[in-house]
Amino acid sequence: MKYADRITFNPKQCGGRPCIRGMRIRVKDVLDLLVARVPEAEILADYPDLEADDIQACIEYAAAQLDHPVLVATR
Repeated sequence: MKYADRITFNPKQCGGRPCIRGMRIRVKDVLDLLVARVPEAEILADYPDLEADDIQACIEYAAAQLDHPVLVATR
């Protein structure tokens, strides 16, 4: 799955933070629930507009954000 199909950015919504499919459900909110060990089934029950693929997209997005080179200046 490509997370880009589900993660959206809108500067007029949620301060431009990444959200799910244009809804006001932030990626960070879903990730915080997962970190708190809330079961996926409970997240989906609490947010009926979410789909399991949305949760997976949040995880993929977070992983992609961490996969970048670190440049070190040398003298």
